[in-house]
Amino acid sequence: MDDNLKPVPDLIGLDTVGRYKITGKLGQGSSGVVYMGVDPYIQRPVAIKLSRLNSDKERSFFFIEAQSAGRLHHPNIVSIYDAGVYEDYCYIAMEYIEGSTLAKFCRKESLLPLNKIIEIIINVCIAMDYAHKQKVIHRDIKPTNIMIDSSLSPKITDFSIARITGTTIDMGIWGTPSYMSPEQLNNSQVSGISDIFSLGCVLYEMLSGTKAFGGENHFSIMYKINNEIPEPIVNNRPELPKIMDEIIRKALAKNKDERYQTCMDLAYDLRVALRGLAGTADNERVKDVVDFMHNLSFFNNFSNDNIKELIASSKISKVPKGKIIITEGQIDDTFYIILSGKVKIMRSGKAISVIGHGECFGEMAYISGQVRTATVVAETDCILLIIDVLMLDRASEAIQLLFLKKFALTLVNRLSNKS
Repeated sequence: MDDNLKPVPDLIGLDTVGRYKITGKLGQGSSGVVYMGVDPYIQRPVAIKLSRLNSDKERSFFFIEAQSAGRLHHPNIVSIYDAGVYEDYCYIAMEYIEGSTLAKFCRKESLLPLNKIIEIIINVCIAMDYAHKQKVIHRDIKPTNIMIDSSLSPKITDFSIARITGTTIDMGIWGTPSYMSPEQLNNSQVSGISDIFSLGCVLYEMLSGTKAFGGENHFSIMYKINNEIPEPIVNNRPELPKIMDEIIRKALAKNKDERYQTCMDLAYDLRVALRGLAGTADNERVKDVVDFMHNLSFFNNFSNDNIKELIASSKISKVPKGKIIITEGQIDDTFYIILSGKVKIMRSGKAISVIGHGECFGEMAYISGQVRTATVVAETDCILLIIDVLMLDRASEAIQLLFLKKFALTLVNRLSNKS
């Protein structure tokens, strides 16, 4: 696990690290000690993490944190300012957050109200979705790696075992056992979907005050993650809405293909739960959907007004895994945009591709006026934006032009992938 990184003992009389003046100790974990410091040039408070590393491999591994988090600039991710070497130690200087970690609110005596819990996890989802789009996988999401400021706004920290897609360093199995996904435990391919499992564990703990996968030792915890399903959250807290159990069940699915496929998929369902809880007004619901759709590549060039116009005249539908959405030979010119999940494209009974959120399908029947040339089946549970051709014909010229440009780009991309 992460015990390979040697904690730093208290450095008696430590006054400076690099150019930073040390003013106190903030905490200590398995990957190092964090000190409070000041940047003397700009009089800015900083948090400085030091780790004693005993090999070149460990040194390279440590600096992945600086490389990973240093490329991320998001209001809900702790900023990295600097990294370097101090005597026998490596250090990272980062943004100082005045507050506690999320662990404070994972105890039964100090649980937050449900709406606050959902809002915090939605913000973490948005930040992690941003990180994943930068090809950074955290791999150690847990309550102590999420800082909470005085306004209960979260800040993700400690990317010390993050993996940047494309790096070749062999990191083996790393993480904190109670929050690790089955694929991490089995040393299988890890992706952003693994972070979603970890975040599901955090959500469970914030709601119940107990770990989803607790145990006396690492082996018992690992067995539970691979083989057991946590007790339904409503068994301990019957006042919680049933949708929270359904969200946790999907986030903690053993099979990663049955899990939420992106953090924004999880955020979408949490927003549904929040609206049901708070009785949010219609204009707030529209804002939620607009924000969600702006995170999809298909709508990159759509303005807020364009998306609102689209929402007003189209339909959003949930489709269960395995349902046939389009049948080959069918006469129909409706087309679809995948808001979450994946669909399988089949021709003459054979699968030819799988496409996911942000992509469209069914548009060729609209463009060509021909019968359907493929069957489309929901590969996972999906949320689809369903657009009727008559609606598009009545839409503004700006909307029609944006769709035609997107269809052209989609066609070019699919043809280039075949070559």
